[in-house]
Amino acid sequence: MKKIEFFNLLADTFSSTKVINLIAFVLFVLLMTATLGARYYLFQSIIADDGTSKKEIIAPKTIKVVDTFKTEQNKKEIAQKVEPILTPAEDTYIKNNFATLVKAIEQIRTKKTNYAQKREDMMLLFDFDGNYNRDYVLNYLINSSDEHLQNTFAKAKKTLTNVLNQGVTEKDFEKNNLNTMILRNSHFETSKGEIRVISALLEQVIVPNMVFDETATELAKRNAINSVAPTVVKFEKGDRIVFAGEPVTRVKKDALQKAGYNILELNPKGVIGIIALVSMGVITLIYYLLYYEKQYVTKNYLSVLAILAILMAALATALPSGTVIDSFYFLPFPALAVLLSVVTNSRVSVIATIILITVISLSEQIPIQPASVFIIVCIIAAIATSKIRYSRRFDLIKIGGEVGFSMLFAILIIYLIENSINPIDSIVVWKNTVIGTVNGLLSGIIVLGIIPLFESMFKLVTPYGLAELADNNQPLLKRLQFEAPGTFAHCLMVANLCETAAEAIGANPVLARVGALYHDIGKLKRPLFFVENQTYFGIENPHHKLNPRLSKMVITAHPKDGIDLAKEYGLPQVVQSFIIQHHGDSVASYFYNQAKLEEGEDKVTEEQFRYTGPRPNMKETAILMIADSVESAARTLKDHSQEELDAMINKIIQTKLNDGQLSDSPLTLKDLKTIASVFSKNLRAAHHQRIKYHENIIQELEEKALKKKFVAPDKIISDDEEKIEKKIQKHIQKNEEAAAKAENENNNENNGENKDNNEFQQDE
Repeated sequence: MKKIEFFNLLADTFSSTKVINLIAFVLFVLLMTATLGARYYLFQSIIADDGTSKKEIIAPKTIKVVDTFKTEQNKKEIAQKVEPILTPAEDTYIKNNFATLVKAIEQIRTKKTNYAQKREDMMLLFDFDGNYNRDYVLNYLINSSDEHLQNTFAKAKKTLTNVLNQGVTEKDFEKNNLNTMILRNSHFETSKGEIRVISALLEQVIVPNMVFDETATELAKRNAINSVAPTVVKFEKGDRIVFAGEPVTRVKKDALQKAGYNILELNPKGVIGIIALVSMGVITLIYYLLYYEKQYVTKNYLSVLAILAILMAALATALPSGTVIDSFYFLPFPALAVLLSVVTNSRVSVIATIILITVISLSEQIPIQPASVFIIVCIIAAIATSKIRYSRRFDLIKIGGEVGFSMLFAILIIYLIENSINPIDSIVVWKNTVIGTVNGLLSGIIVLGIIPLFESMFKLVTPYGLAELADNNQPLLKRLQFEAPGTFAHCLMVANLCETAAEAIGANPVLARVGALYHDIGKLKRPLFFVENQTYFGIENPHHKLNPRLSKMVITAHPKDGIDLAKEYGLPQVVQSFIIQHHGDSVASYFYNQAKLEEGEDKVTEEQFRYTGPRPNMKETAILMIADSVESAARTLKDHSQEELDAMINKIIQTKLNDGQLSDSPLTLKDLKTIASVFSKNLRAAHHQRIKYHENIIQELEEKALKKKFVAPDKIISDDEEKIEKKIQKHIQKNEEAAAKAENENNNENNGENKDNNEFQQDE
């Protein structure tokens, strides 16, 4: 007995929704991990554990690979050869030292001492260090005239400025280049004697004034590195790539990979990493859907997302390496974005594709360039798809053109940026560009062929499926047209109201129209019990012979009858929501009031005369509830002026609000105001009036028209025609006055009757 209880408890545990969801999550993560890791463990690696080749490999085609090690070595050598860049530093202190030296010389010259003393003092200012020009320089500085000496000082100062501007380094001192620099920068009219003196003066004050410019040196090294061309190793077709037992270097690995061999292996850490990455991606998407797109958290939609993810992972794993289509741009991510935009919406498409691109790129080591292109293009594809008209399937093929051009420009831009850093083979650029562009161009065609398959397999409702359901040749609509023509006309009018209102508030107009077309199909079971069909068939209202409670049962049963028919004909679940929700749990007020009159108010409650619900929980179904009542009530009005229509629409909306029928819907007060305005405009257009002409006037006009055929063109407008026009205007005025008078007389008489008809039609 205890064993049976244990197994029952175990069965109940595993049948709970949370456990089933957890099992589905784990299975998907494991299957996705296995698919992404297939490239690493399904294809036999040719590299042994010790890093040597297991066998001899011959190149099946001409292969070019970049030797990254040698290329980096060359770049380092070139960078080391770049000389440090020096720039002149602040040299004010050197010029100040020169000015101090000149002043000291002048002071010695002005001393009232003999030549020997002056010579001795002057010697202290200079460090001749065995210079053979010492005697000449000292004699020149002591005995030259003031004018001549000042001219020499001016030339020396100018030479000093030129030398400092040129820059003096430590090497110039080491190589004794200072005299050469002074001579090269001296004034061309300077004599040899003055050169000796100027050199002696400047040698005392000049010091290295060049400092290391780190930024300029780094830039020079970078430019030198960028100028280094990659070292390319070429294997001709038939060449040996590796010998058996040969250590496989990085270059050989790249060549083997281009030849189509697997060089990678997935260790346990890698498996755990992929599992964690896939789990994070799935959890991120589920959280987004739960918080922002809850309507897509269903078994069907999640199954579609899971299958598409596994298919994309399988394509990335089986990417034809080593063939002419050896390009990551072959992956149909743009088609995936377009498909998800059609099946769900553009927001879900963007989030799902970005997550999937990230997971696949990291797992399959796809470079950042194609991954970036796919992310950008998928965003463009999702936005473009959200703008198309689903009534025309050819628009989806146009989307392929937009996506293709987006791929073209994105790939070229990526390569322009990359080529500025490292030169790229032009053949590779154009091959990837062509493959990516064709991939984008075909995205619309691929999606167009896949959509019917997904609609059939997962019972999904796409805009294209909805557009097909709106065709009047659909079996249910055909039956409604012939078996309940009044109801069909009502559904058409309500569909027009719902479509325009949904478009005005940002809801789904296609869904609103289709739901409105099918909302009353339950009336097919008993079409003669509904007032809009009784006139067509010319029968008396059968409810006059039934008690209110029985009539209520017949009328309020049509949503449930509609659900039965919808299931029989395979209508989607979202369309069934319109059928069951369009009356909510509102009161069948006409029969409720009739019952109160017949049975007494104390024996009748509103709950006994309510529909079974549920209330509308979408914008579109809430719009239908209002449109259904408004269209029915509009048929009972005698006056379809703007004031009367607005008053009637606002009263119906207020009644629905007070009764709580819109409490579960996401409609705002602003939406309701917009809906009321749209309904008013559409109903005024539908119930427009025409002028009624008197038969005699029409006959007279016809006779006059015959006579016009024989009148000259300049005499077409005659006196007789003017008289006829006056008669017409007089007749119109007379008819308008009579109609206004009759309307005023009948208003009071019809108020009660209009109210009853209004309630009766709204009940239906």
